[in-house]
Amino acid sequence: MQFVYKIPGYILCLLAGFCLSFGGPLIREFEGASPWQILFWRSLFFILAIVIFLLLTYKKQAFHIIKKSGFAGILGGVFLSTSFVGYIFSITETTIANVVFIISSQTLFLAIFGYFFLKEKISLRTFMAIILAVSGVILMVGDSISNGSLIGNLAALLIPINFSILIIIIRKHPYLDMVPAIFYSGIFSAIYGFILSENLIISQKDLGLSFLLGVPQLAFGFIFVTIGSRTTPAATVGLLMLTESIFGPIWGWLFFNEIPPKSVFIAGAMIIAAVIIRGLEKNKPVTT
Repeated sequence: MQFVYKIPGYILCLLAGFCLSFGGPLIREFEGASPWQILFWRSLFFILAIVIFLLLTYKKQAFHIIKKSGFAGILGGVFLSTSFVGYIFSITETTIANVVFIISSQTLFLAIFGYFFLKEKISLRTFMAIILAVSGVILMVGDSISNGSLIGNLAALLIPINFSILIIIIRKHPYLDMVPAIFYSGIFSAIYGFILSENLIISQKDLGLSFLLGVPQLAFGFIFVTIGSRTTPAATVGLLMLTESIFGPIWGWLFFNEIPPKSVFIAGAMIIAAVIIRGLEKNKPVTT
């Protein structure tokens, strides 16, 4: 699987947004599993997928690579697993629109964290692209945003903050493969799910959906963004990941016959325009 590491970082981040966008449509199809049961089972499939990826990539050296990630890998895993728990908890305590809006703030967190911790300057073009993209997200979910539950909104805030910290850790170690960090996150998440679930028995349908969440949606998505962010400035990672917001309504349209309002199409065009604006900027070597 070494070919994945040769794909340009910005393309991998776009692919990550594409993969992760299936989360909402898949979760709504569960027929009886509790959020914590979903967390447990998808984490098991997630771990399995990451192990297979590492074995195919490094063969006998796979476990050496996991060990080599060291404290940085474990720390990254802690932050990402906290993000996973925040997502599962928030969707049960506040509205989906609130969660989508709060997650979009990762673009701002990544730009700020990248500036202070990585000394990555934010050009005027990138700043304008971020404002345009976030405005698009606000237009997309603005009518649905409500006060929601305070604890649910705070839990949702854990998602962009912890994801941004993970990306900063990856950017701090560009020559270290941090895929093991997401392996650790799967282990921690499975433990959380095991502790918080009353039991682990779910239907065959929910087990199949957990597989889809754990492998093509979550594992592929985070493998792509983990590798892609090594060579992509933090602010740009956040911008590219907003494409997740574009694909979500498309899946609702294609699979659930939910015709999006015109504002969603306008918002999608704004986010795409923001990505293009950032893409037109001549990239400079990224210092880490």
